[in-house]
Amino acid sequence: MAEPLTLLHLSDIHFGLEDRAALAGVKSAILRLRPAAVLITGDLTMRARHREFAAARQWIGALDVPVTVEVGNHDMPYFNPWERFTDPYRRFLELQAVLEKPLELPGISVIPLLTAVRAQWRWPWSEGLVSKRALAATLAAIDRVSSGNRVLVTAHHPLIEHGPRGQRLTIGGAAAMAALAGRGVEAVLTGHVHDPFDLVADTANGPLRMIGAGTLSKRIRSTPASYNELSITPDGITVAVRNFQNVPTFDMQLQAVPRDALPPRESGEPIAPIGAVPEVDPPVH
Repeated sequence: MAEPLTLLHLSDIHFGLEDRAALAGVKSAILRLRPAAVLITGDLTMRARHREFAAARQWIGALDVPVTVEVGNHDMPYFNPWERFTDPYRRFLELQAVLEKPLELPGISVIPLLTAVRAQWRWPWSEGLVSKRALAATLAAIDRVSSGNRVLVTAHHPLIEHGPRGQRLTIGGAAAMAALAGRGVEAVLTGHVHDPFDLVADTANGPLRMIGAGTLSKRIRSTPASYNELSITPDGITVAVRNFQNVPTFDMQLQAVPRDALPPRESGEPIAPIGAVPEVDPPVH
């Protein structure tokens, strides 16, 4: 029988407030496991500062494995509204080569779905939004994958449309989930909520698996710093949550996707102004 394909799913590293011990542990795991790829589902930085992106570039550049990186809401320029609206991805610089990058691996295709936008008609802008353009681009990429390949989709925000109390989470999420389920997508990998989960959601086109990674930053919520190790075989995908306090995988995983609360402000950092602006969702490249 063929060896399982190993992928590492990281998220919410938040360079600027990263957990350096956890990142050292991840790098050791990469050297030991030699995964087929590393999938990073957004929020590389804390406040999209130049020095935070420089730290992210240095760390990712030393991995020596295929990498794809999602855009997270924290990766949009925070202190420069002009740049946020006119050139929001400029600070990725040398990371452009891995930004929202599809990956073709043996038996598996990894396809990105952009859920972070520069602005939207509601506040907070940190919540997810799947535009028609972004979904169409993802579906078109799925339609081009190698024949017989199974498909994983990476995004920053979980695609849950509404929270348990009816609050709006990811706009367009339900339609996206139904479309992805209709294309036979095996799982959607996300971050954003800083806690791991592995759930199956019902959609209009059947079930869709949702896999969330925790955080590798110091901004932990319910669980310690962690990442996901995915083992892919012909029988399916096994997810192991690897954390740095030796908590069993099952005890690490949340049983429902929570609403993501805005993280507390850092001292002296202003809150971005609230305003009614149209959704802006240009191609990343």
